[in-house]
Amino acid sequence: MKSKNSILIVGGTGFIGYHLAKKSLKKGWKVTSISSKLPRKIRYLKKVEYIICDIVKKKSLKRNIQRTFDYVVNLGGYVDHSNSKKTFESHYFGCKNLTEIFLKKIPKAFVQMGSSVEYGNLKSPQKENFKFNPRQTKSIYGKAKLLSSRHLIDLFKKRKFPSTILRLYLAYGPKQNANRLIPIVIKGCIKNKKFPCSNGHQLRDFVHVDDVVEAIMKTLKNKAARGKIINIGSGKPIKIKNIIQKIKKISKGGQPQFGKIKLRKDEILKIYPNIKKAKNIINWKPKISFDKGLKSTIKFYNEKK
Repeated sequence: MKSKNSILIVGGTGFIGYHLAKKSLKKGWKVTSISSKLPRKIRYLKKVEYIICDIVKKKSLKRNIQRTFDYVVNLGGYVDHSNSKKTFESHYFGCKNLTEIFLKKIPKAFVQMGSSVEYGNLKSPQKENFKFNPRQTKSIYGKAKLLSSRHLIDLFKKRKFPSTILRLYLAYGPKQNANRLIPIVIKGCIKNKKFPCSNGHQLRDFVHVDDVVEAIMKTLKNKAARGKIINIGSGKPIKIKNIIQKIKKISKGGQPQFGKIKLRKDEILKIYPNIKKAKNIINWKPKISFDKGLKSTIKFYNEKK
């Protein structure tokens, strides 16, 4: 009898981790999650093995990862702007600790979730072929992600470690953290509240979480993706103001106060990717239109009321 594929999801209790675990279980895979705490009730999956461990603590990580996995996906790390040390260590040293372990028991694929923040102020549409330069981004999170990307590309070049970096733009969908833009706006509109926002002129790229999971799955199975950095986004940027107005229209409520929040001095107005590489290498492009994805996300929050 053919054995099940096994997948380790680092950060499996988070927004994307939950959806990836759910999809993996649907495929009949054995799913293990490593995270710093157990999932909230809304993201708990009965058949997932949950391991509580801080990936920055190397000895603890080694104790908890004693076996091999077919696939490893690293979605772990903090994004805490009030604690830059914790943010940097969890992303960069967390990634290094994981690769140190998996160099001894190499999986078929190791997918690292990167970020558009790695590009810093690079002009949009952003392409993957820019030179590594940690000074390009002012964000500690961006620097940690960029150094992790460089580390993984070096490992592929020197030791054929099967790493791929998926450089993600803005994911959205059901069960996202409540402090993100789209959930904040949806809740404000559903409750017909006044809420402050910027002028909304920023152009951003949003991609539905189901499309993100599909990109991860295609990457895991595609040997041509090894040693590559691939942008994951919709390729169809939209103004923040338009998003708020769409949510307001679908929800039939909400009183956004445009211009109440000032834009940061260093705010980059246009951030969106070129996604040709994803189409060419992993045969991926998003299937869920923004309007369709937004409607299903609003429906989820309406049912939660």
